[in-house]
Amino acid sequence: MPSATQRKILEALFRAFRPIARAMLRSGLGYREFAEIAKAAFVNVASSDYGLRGRPTNTSRVAVMTGLTRKEVKRLRDREAAGQTFEVKREVAPGAVLAKWYSHPDFIEDTGEPSLLEFAGEAGSFTDLVKRFGGDIPPGAMRTELLRVGAVEEIPDGRLRALKSVFTPADLDDRLAVALELSLRRLADTILHNTDPRNQDDVHIERTVTTQLMSNADLRRLRYMTRGRMEEFAKSMQDLFSTYESFHEEADEEAGRAVGIGLYYFEEAPSENSLADD
Repeated sequence: MPSATQRKILEALFRAFRPIARAMLRSGLGYREFAEIAKAAFVNVASSDYGLRGRPTNTSRVAVMTGLTRKEVKRLRDREAAGQTFEVKREVAPGAVLAKWYSHPDFIEDTGEPSLLEFAGEAGSFTDLVKRFGGDIPPGAMRTELLRVGAVEEIPDGRLRALKSVFTPADLDDRLAVALELSLRRLADTILHNTDPRNQDDVHIERTVTTQLMSNADLRRLRYMTRGRMEEFAKSMQDLFSTYESFHEEADEEAGRAVGIGLYYFEEAPSENSLADD
């Protein structure tokens, strides 16, 4: 059984993972991809951070620390060594359905284009396609999900037309990936640094100011004011960084490390209040 502190950490992680789950689902990614990346991260950290005498942690210790089998640890290590850290071999059900719609002879025209499919019916219908290649997902749920991400469209006569052969939302761009890398990862690194007992004499600045008494009528004014003040502060810090950079016009190893400050504004629904409100 987890200790009281471990349970609090798990409860906090559940809440922290909710926006990550939203981001992944919006991006057409599911638990299978998340689980594979999570396992790779655990193996990477256990291998690099807990070695003895400067050497990587051995396979058996990584297995003990992470709860994975030695075989799984070896697979993930070998894959990372080959530069394939993010490969997910098993395809999610919507992706498999789209792939077969574009390739299986029962669902393509003589020209090689995907056929227009009736939703219901026996051979050659969308229901048939999903039953054969969509696992245990009901055809109605599959249609709803493929419509949501813009992979199919329903034409006026009720038939379904495939629009793309991969399961990726139509509005997906690189902004989410950039935000996860530049903001979420670095905030997590700061929190981890500040909660490590070894760093109590070298705590990094990390502040969050909240209120539970903001009326909906005041939100627009507050958003405007905070945006202006945060942009002003960000510009002043960028000017400061630029001044320091001018001292080291030619980057080299002696110049030090990357340094930055993150600013963000947030609003929470009542059901997503922090643990401090429980």
